[in-house]
Amino acid sequence: MSIKALVFDFDGLILDTEGPVFQSWHELFQDYGYNLTLDDWQVCIGSQEGTDFFFSNLGDKLDASFDMQVEAPKRLERELELIASQPLLPGVLEYIQQATELGLKLGIASSSPCKWVLGHLEERGIRHHFECVLAADDVSITKPDPSLYATALHCLEVSTHQAIAFEDSPNGVLAAKRAGIYCVAVPNPLTRQLQIEEADLQLNSLEELPLRELLARLDG
Repeated sequence: MSIKALVFDFDGLILDTEGPVFQSWHELFQDYGYNLTLDDWQVCIGSQEGTDFFFSNLGDKLDASFDMQVEAPKRLERELELIASQPLLPGVLEYIQQATELGLKLGIASSSPCKWVLGHLEERGIRHHFECVLAADDVSITKPDPSLYATALHCLEVSTHQAIAFEDSPNGVLAAKRAGIYCVAVPNPLTRQLQIEEADLQLNSLEELPLRELLARLDG
């Protein structure tokens, strides 16, 4: 397998935003007497498609005094506070550095808005490493639909067999596999509690298997 490009998810794979996002919503709903469980929330992990449906129906379960317009800014402030303290996830920087040394192209395929992804990449000084950054704004439907990955392959000018996708969630893995790409799952503390069955390989972190060893394994 001649690999020419790596395509990364963003949330929960490069930066653990998923834990803080879930925690901020969990804390908010707890204030209104509702226990937001991971089973409730998993439809939203790695995808934007279930979010509107989820929250429109969740209102029926909350206290009548709940006002999303009032609570949303406070919840977002808490989310950003939690994310600000998060470092890049283990092994991410090493993979970027090794890929650059090997002349591999780098891309991102994220179900989050472009502004969100680009902002965090720039804040952490790694935006310039990625030739293509594809996000929710670039497709009509996000993961688990394969459109983001198909668009990323086109942008990077590689075929399905010349790329590796890195994902942390069931929705993301499904999207990569539906696009025909070899997929490495690297669950974070939140998504580790979910069943990820479609990945070609699963790692505890990118530190577990250096990029050169992964490429050698695929070539073998």
